[in-house]
Amino acid sequence: MMHGKIAFGGRDLSPLLLLAIVLLLMGGIAFAAYLLRPDPIEAFLAEDRVISVLWVIEEDGAPASAFVVLYYAATRRAAVFDVPGDIGMHIRRINRVDRIDSVYDPEDISAFQELVESVLGIDIAFSIVMTTEDLARKVDLIEGVELFVPSRVRHVDESGRLVMLPPGIHRLDGYKAVRFMAHSIPGEDPETASRRRQRFFLSFLQRQAEMADKLQRPEVARLHRSMMRTGLGERARLRLLEELASMDMGSVSMHEVSGTPRLISGQNLLIPLHEGHLIRDVVRRTLTSITRPAEGAGRHFTVEVLNGTTVSGLAGRTADLLRNFGYDVIAVGNAEHSGFETTVVIDRSGYEAMARNFAGLIRASNIVFEPPEGHGPRLGEAALQHVEPRSDFTLIIGRDFNGRYVVGN
Repeated sequence: MMHGKIAFGGRDLSPLLLLAIVLLLMGGIAFAAYLLRPDPIEAFLAEDRVISVLWVIEEDGAPASAFVVLYYAATRRAAVFDVPGDIGMHIRRINRVDRIDSVYDPEDISAFQELVESVLGIDIAFSIVMTTEDLARKVDLIEGVELFVPSRVRHVDESGRLVMLPPGIHRLDGYKAVRFMAHSIPGEDPETASRRRQRFFLSFLQRQAEMADKLQRPEVARLHRSMMRTGLGERARLRLLEELASMDMGSVSMHEVSGTPRLISGQNLLIPLHEGHLIRDVVRRTLTSITRPAEGAGRHFTVEVLNGTTVSGLAGRTADLLRNFGYDVIAVGNAEHSGFETTVVIDRSGYEAMARNFAGLIRASNIVFEPPEGHGPRLGEAALQHVEPRSDFTLIIGRDFNGRYVVGN
């Protein structure tokens, strides 16, 4: 009678065979688990959640730019928040007030991400990190980024290479695009530099969406994968990029964490306005806007801000406040007189719900609705007759406005 033993050269191979079978089974189970593991992007979509992505552009081991993209697949609407690295806050791990990018570690960005989450008041689910070199390669891979250059640019980099761009619309290759985005132009004010960086990032996202089919080709996807760090598996990474490529770029709103520059411990820090409550309020309202769009949502509304008080500079500061909420402030000036007791919002947009949302930002209750394009009867109050219908909303600041809210309604 034969027994179940296998011999070779006088050795019993049954234990080795058993071990090989066990290893094969374990490998098969691990591979099956890998294939069946939940895709985090699909989980967000199934749960009808907003996808949040921290996108860091890294230079010399530090963030040259950091943006947070909030995207809601059901509406295809998105918003982008520009988070400057010089934002100052008390950092517990080092027990002092410092720049948020002082904790940045290219090997592990979790500490930096936690501070960005604290600034915006949200949890961030995913991250994408690209070096400026990777970004330049990526721009070349998507065959350039189209940008409007408002004035002549002449820039000499560290190697002595000259970049010259005349005013107008240009399709920039990777090298020129990164120089345009990441490096300051002599004599340029910080706000202009920020707007330039933001325009680039939006154009980059749009071009990436336009070239999505090319980026998904297997031979291109392998190259593309080497240009970013995500912490995601390949399937999830491709799914994330596929979703971001689906966003309605025409409705994307850009916001910036703004603040007051202060010299603290020998360095200039940007302290968020209203102790950070303002930007967190902007984020909350933005999430509501992209997930529950009302009639007129997605349209970029224009605003005129007029100072009806004796407080110097109040209209300009209020304009900055409204820009944080994504409004296009096209005019800032003085009202017909400086004796307005109450703040007035004049709506010509034709979207009553959006006008009330606008007024609600500053808790204004005095709203005057005019027909769009100046048709129909004009306002009866003589003091408001001078206002021309050149914007969707006109805000006339009264003495009841404290710089953030209307009080005493």
